[in-house]
Amino acid sequence: MGPPPPSATPAGARRVHHRRVPANLTAQYKDAELRLRQATSHDEKVEALREMLALLPKHKGTEKLHADLKKRLAKLEEEREHAARSGSHHVDLGHVRREGAGQWALVGPPNAGKSSLLAALTHAHPEIAEYPFTTHVPQPGMMPFEDVQVQLVDTPAIAPGHVEPFLPALVRGADGVVIVLDVAADDLEASLVGTLDVLLHGHVWPEGRPVPDGASPLVVPRPVLVAANKHDLDDAEGTFSQLAREAVGPGLPFFPVSATRGDGLDGLRPWLFRALRKIRVHTKEPGKKADLGKPFVLPEGAAVEALAALVHQDLAARLKFARVWGHARFDGQQVDRHHVLADGDVVELHA
Repeated sequence: MGPPPPSATPAGARRVHHRRVPANLTAQYKDAELRLRQATSHDEKVEALREMLALLPKHKGTEKLHADLKKRLAKLEEEREHAARSGSHHVDLGHVRREGAGQWALVGPPNAGKSSLLAALTHAHPEIAEYPFTTHVPQPGMMPFEDVQVQLVDTPAIAPGHVEPFLPALVRGADGVVIVLDVAADDLEASLVGTLDVLLHGHVWPEGRPVPDGASPLVVPRPVLVAANKHDLDDAEGTFSQLAREAVGPGLPFFPVSATRGDGLDGLRPWLFRALRKIRVHTKEPGKKADLGKPFVLPEGAAVEALAALVHQDLAARLKFARVWGHARFDGQQVDRHHVLADGDVVELHA
């Protein structure tokens, strides 16, 4: 059969090439793809793209799709950074700029005392009232601990049928989560379950608990603790605290505290820093005393070259050796760039 007559193909018409989509995409992937098409906020799009990347089968037939998804995700993240640098009036409530040694999100039900705890631990002055839902937007504050500061972020309350849409993304962006509960509340256990559901929606789960069956492959373990607030209302035997600890169950560190009276806060501060798994390192110049002011903060297991990169971008490439005081075999020990540092070390870098 010969070619169709010229009239069958209108002038200027183009052939339509349909993109071939891999046939073995899972139902979970298709659900994430549907959420991406329906997403209206920046954070919803980023979350859906990340899940699609995690769920996409890895083989020859998905290489182009994988590259396309990564490109789209990179563009969204670049737009966020550009907006932050340019001081755009658009406010992304799901993202609070990290400061200090690390960031903790304070989450929980109405009137549990999250804002009071923030005020007690930091120099922030959030609005505090007896009525629920006083906090409408994230409120950061800096908690001093020895020679560093740790960022705490107060968040809007979590209640049945009332969760701010940006909250799961904010929780995912934090280094850890403090669940603030009212130690004397009748619905403490239900409040805990509702809060953990929000964490799971943000793909975050407590390190000490097994991840539920059917959870997203994007779920990551993070340090999560329970601050059982209003301990000052407890009786002499600590009955409320005992019942609250039983309701919380195993796998979650439990701190009875009082934001108003200060109970338990001295033990909470060091835990919040140590759970970040960070080390503090000071530097010194040859022949001079160590600079014991603000330390450099690095993740546990960081080596000398990571410190050099923090001091100056080019120093890591030019680094020859270093001398270490503190946890070395002897003071001033000469080490190479791969030497692992410890909390409290003093380091002299030689390039």
